[in-house]
Amino acid sequence: MDWKQILWYIVIGFFVGLIARAVLPGADHMGFIATTLVGIVGSVVGGYIGKLIKKPVKGGGKPDATGIILSIVGAIILLVVLRSC
Repeated sequence: MDWKQILWYIVIGFFVGLIARAVLPGADHMGFIATTLVGIVGSVVGGYIGKLIKKPVKGGGKPDATGIILSIVGAIILLVVLRSC
């Protein structure tokens, strides 16, 4: 994994976290780092949900709309869990 991939994960994680926070009503007092972490961990959760639904294609890895949607769903689930703690 090179620095470009890591930077890409951070950028996508931040936007996924922002979208999840915008979709889920309520006040979250999070900064850039916490929002990014919610997005990144939410993407991992969403990927796990996706693997439960459908077996991944070999040689895949190309981002698509389903992956982004599941990432947002995973981040929303994570926000709900964080709020309940």
